[in-house]
Amino acid sequence: MTASPALADRAAIAAIAARITRPVVLVGLMGVGKSTVGRKLAAMLGRDFVDADEAIVEAAQLSIPEIFETFGEAYFRDGERRVIARLIEEGHGVIATGGGAFVDPATRALVLEKGIAVWIDCDIETLVERTARRGNRPLLKTGNPRDILTRLAHERTPFYQQAPIRVESKNGPHAETARAIIEAIGQWL
Repeated sequence: MTASPALADRAAIAAIAARITRPVVLVGLMGVGKSTVGRKLAAMLGRDFVDADEAIVEAAQLSIPEIFETFGEAYFRDGERRVIARLIEEGHGVIATGGGAFVDPATRALVLEKGIAVWIDCDIETLVERTARRGNRPLLKTGNPRDILTRLAHERTPFYQQAPIRVESKNGPHAETARAIIEAIGQWL
């Protein structure tokens, strides 16, 4: 008797999850799905999930747009680096980072050393559509979102490429992207 595909899939995921000994840290541009896919990924792996941006808001008692407006991006990045270091140290299972976090050299070095960095990549048209759904993106308030996302992709891709794992996020169920991440981690391990 053979196991059903769903049972075989769960067993394969459990086998990969058992080999993961470091936090899975999701990196990529805003709108690629780090938070939504991250929650699904954590559930599939049987691990906890934490969103670094939410942890920053909690620690600062200010929204991210308020932090940017009041203190500037450099101040935000410094706090972001400290929060991500704490989250990694606490041993969370899956951590979603902000779009610019992995660009910071100290944050990137920490994630590459103590986590499993997964770059979720996505085409610009999909990013424009996804980011238009939420009005809390400070970097998109300064001009045409498509132009800004295109520029950010150009500037940040060399940093994201340093992640050992890259998965494409497409319009479809988040479980598909989460499953692709698990398979890629399994191959990488």
